Formats: sequence, C-alpha cells, structure tokens
Amino acid sequence: MEPCFFQTRQLAAGYHNEPVLRDITVDVDRGEILTLIGPNGAGKSTLLKSIAGQLPLISGSVWLDGRKTSDMSRQELSRRMAVVFTDKTYTELMTCGDVAAGGRYPYTGRFGVLSKQDWEIVRGAMEKTRAADLWDRDFNRISDGQRQRVLLARALCQQPEILLLDEPVSYLDIRYKLEFLSTLQRLVKETRMSVIMSLHELDMAQRISDKVLCIGNGGMERFGPPEEIFRDGYIGRLFGVESGSYDEGNGTTELEAAQGAPQVFVLAGGGSGRDTYRRLQRNGTAFATGILYTHDLDYPPAKALACEVVSLPGGESMGEAQLKAAKKLVDACGEVIVCRETFGPWEQMNRELWEYILKSGKRISGGKK
Repeated sequence: MEPCFFQTRQLAAGYHNEPVLRDITVDVDRGEILTLIGPNGAGKSTLLKSIAGQLPLISGSVWLDGRKTSDMSRQELSRRMAVVFTDKTYTELMTCGDVAAGGRYPYTGRFGVLSKQDWEIVRGAMEKTRAADLWDRDFNRISDGQRQRVLLARALCQQPEILLLDEPVSYLDIRYKLEFLSTLQRLVKETRMSVIMSLHELDMAQRISDKVLCIGNGGMERFGPPEEIFRDGYIGRLFGVESGSYDEGNGTTELEAAQGAPQVFVLAGGGSGRDTYRRLQRNGTAFATGILYTHDLDYPPAKALACEVVSLPGGESMGEAQLKAAKKLVDACGEVIVCRETFGPWEQMNRELWEYILKSGKRISGGKK
C-alpha cells in the first residue's frame, strides 16, 4: 500500500516553544479534502500555519509525497503548497489580475517577470474560479466573495498539489459560501489537488469533507470520515454546547427549548411542524407534539424544542401506548395546533388522535375548526 500523499507525525505546534497542540498525526490522499473543526482558540489556525511553515514546529514532522517539508527549499514548497489565510491582503492600485498573478512568482526568475505562458496560467486560474470578469477591477473595490475567488485563483496559479485554507468562507453570505465551496470541490475533482482547511460551518464541513479532524483539549480528539465524526452527540460535546442543540443527522442547530409544562399540543409529521415548533419557541411557548416516527423530518426539531415528544422507532406500527400518551397531553394542553389532517396507511393512531382532538372541545388552530 502506497503511503498517503500528505502526513503529519506526532506534530506539536505552538508559540515560543509552548505547545498549543500535541500529537497531531493525520494523513490525506491526493484529491481529498480534510477539514479542521473545533472551538474558537482550539488551535486550528496554529496547526495550519505550522503545516505551511509559517510557525516552526515544536516537535514532530510534516511529510509531502514521501519527503519532509523541512527538507524542501522555500521555492519548492511554494510550488507544491499554496496558502489562503484570513489575514487581510493589502494592495495598492492593484487589479484583481495583478493579485492573482502573484501566485506565479515561485516560477519566475529573480526579477519576477512573468512570461506569456505565466499570464495564460493566470487567466486560466481566474476562469476556473469564475473571476475572469474581475480582471481589471481594483482588488480593494470588490466584495468579500469576489476577493475570495481572486485569492483562490492566485493559489491555483502556483499549480499546487496541496492547498491550505483558514476559514475561507467565514465572512461570506450564503450565496458566496456555496459558490466558493462548490468551486473548490470541483477543482479538487479536476486537479486531484489535496485540501486542508478549517471551517466554522459544521453543516458544510459535514458535506464537503472526505476526512475531518476534531481539535480540542490541546490535541486531536477524533479523525476520520464525516459519517464517523458527526454522530452520537459528539459535536455538542466537542463544542461544549449547553444552550440549544446541534443535530448531526441533518446538520441543523436549534435554540434552547421553552421551559415549563406544555401549553400547546402540535399534531404534525412529514416536515409539516418545523415552522410551528420554531415559532412557538420564539414566543417562549412550551409545547408537546406527536405521534412521530424517529425518522420523520419533524422529529429532530421536535426533540430539540418540545417539552415532550410522543414517538416510536421507524418501522414499528403505531400502538395504543403512544395514542394514550398523546391523548393525555392533548387533555393537559389548552390549545391544539394541527399542521396536517391527512395520514398514511401506517398512521392509524394519528388519524384516531385527530378525531379525538376534534371531539375534545379544545381550541384548534392551523386546521379545521
């Protein structure tokens, strides 16, 4: 079996010989995306700067294609590894084309003069990142999303085998976040370039990553594919979530549930109740809901936001016990919100619950009165 393209071995990183992180051992193959996640201040940026050679390693080693990066010249490393960090790029009267062209300097002579071939590579990189229309624009007069595309183009101009990115989408709106990460994913597939980046956006990290490194408590806590990381409530523990919740199954967050005995019962299912659950939470109204299968779209927000959820595992038939529990909650609540009035063949108990609600005399909203 061939060794992985990129590796760190027992790496310790920090400042002034004081380690922030210890014993970091990871591997990345060609064409893979490794994402670093963890709380603020855990050491993600420190690790990236150490891998890039901007900080001296306290101990351990970084390997690229079977060689220690410490044995490579700065020019060789800059040809093989590109970096896009969050530090502001200061430019004066530079066009976006000029900024992107800076990525070619590891390949120029001592005078830094770009050849015709160099400029063709720059233009090609701008096209790949969908930044070609910005060529003559002042770099200081474009949006953050446009700047990120130009900086990505500059990195591609180095024709790197591995790309390091530190929080590349933190200051972008949702359009530019999706655009940037989609472009990055496409480039990785086309070029077989490896990527190591840090992200705060856990939902996106879960979707784009081939591997995830979880950093906390001064070292690596977990390392592996997303399906092994985002499970069993681990993310909440990693980030020390105490108020609200993070659902690892669908990558969504919910605020803290309203406290107290339920005042409202919500009859929902199939995704029909999510907006109602969140509206009640915003209003500070404690509520109960059911009867939901645990694989139902409404179940994750219900579990996070409701005082009580009447539920049962997927694949099981709804039983008398769930119906009895739901009726008891309806009796205890002053109001019922009905988000749906039709039910599938496996939801006989919900159909009976709806009929019970109609006869209960409770104030009903959201459905037939």
